[in-house]
Amino acid sequence: MKIIKQIDKKDYAAILQRPSAIRGAVDDIVAKIIARVEEEGDKALRELSMELDGQAPDVFEIPRERLLEAASVVDPTLKEAIQTAINNIRAFHQAQLPRQISVETQPGIKCSLRYRPIPRIGLYIPGGTAPLFSTVLMTAIPATLAGCKEIIACTPPGATPEILYAFGLFNIRVFAIGGAQAIAAMALGTETVPQADKIFGPGNAYVTSAKMQLAGRGVAIDMPAGPSEVMVIADETAVPAYIAADLLSQAEHGHDSQVILVATSMQIIEATLSHIEQQLKSLPREETARKALKESLAICVKDIGQAVEISNFYGPEHLIISTGKANETAEQINNAGSVFIGNYTPESAGDYASGTNHTLPTNGFTSAWSGITTNAFMKSITFQEITQEGLQTLAPAVVKMAQAEQLDAHANAVLVRMENNT
Repeated sequence: MKIIKQIDKKDYAAILQRPSAIRGAVDDIVAKIIARVEEEGDKALRELSMELDGQAPDVFEIPRERLLEAASVVDPTLKEAIQTAINNIRAFHQAQLPRQISVETQPGIKCSLRYRPIPRIGLYIPGGTAPLFSTVLMTAIPATLAGCKEIIACTPPGATPEILYAFGLFNIRVFAIGGAQAIAAMALGTETVPQADKIFGPGNAYVTSAKMQLAGRGVAIDMPAGPSEVMVIADETAVPAYIAADLLSQAEHGHDSQVILVATSMQIIEATLSHIEQQLKSLPREETARKALKESLAICVKDIGQAVEISNFYGPEHLIISTGKANETAEQINNAGSVFIGNYTPESAGDYASGTNHTLPTNGFTSAWSGITTNAFMKSITFQEITQEGLQTLAPAVVKMAQAEQLDAHANAVLVRMENNT
């Protein structure tokens, strides 16, 4: 990790940069993939699967029977763990279901807000460097609670039994397609893959680019969710071994992940780096983690106030607060995907089973985007009902405003009703 012994506000932008994946090149490649899928449909999907994944199934859709058969080869204790996660995720996301709102703004005028599920949603489940069966739970559970009528999903060819088992727990149509081409297929539709009304799920730089490019064409997406990142704010009450474990839990995601330690002393940083080195040796994904650590930072700050300032500037996907007054610090956080408070709240708990959602905005998009909630699978519609008396009272305001905007037909829509009731 790069060690920054002191930092000034004017240097935040230069120092707190995400790893530089040649974004322009990625976007160009993805634009060509989208164009091929749009023009040639399944044919392009098959060719791209061979080119990029080295395999292409004869039939893209995975039969329901195969999803259910996966249960026979999944470790029973893992099934129990998955059920624990399902229970907690469902409980937290059930509580998010919005309530209908009805307000009489003035006598005779009733306005209401009602929610409807998005009919068909598309899920992307990564299966490359890490087969994220947990993402099935994080997306399918809120979609089901929201009442979405149809759920389709794409995951790269060669899905593990764990991913197939997770799919089998829900009413989902699954297609063995990965990468940017999967996003294009769900967004645009092909002969085999139905067109989704909204796309959900994390992915690598190519998947994220595809979502953003298609969003620019009017396709609804959950958020930009690219390479993983975590920031830890630590003071003298933090446990360096815990910090090291948390940083490594994100570094092992991929070489383009980024982890940042913001600590109030060099002693914390040095102790954490020592533990990182010790723990790395036992990790199967040591090489991946080391690559991520090369682009990661350990920053020494003067106090918690500066740490909070840095965190809000960076806007991490995951933020762990390991400080003596962690809850007070958390109240000052404005930009983060998900916040983990205290020494006994590891980021991995949220990734799997505490109940919160792990599909979160990255790359600084936390300044304006939120992670997945049940509401993300729904849309709101406003309704209004006005009585004759209510319109009589409201008419002068509507007519005056419409005439001031030189929209006489708008005014007339009110006036004609008044004339017919005199």
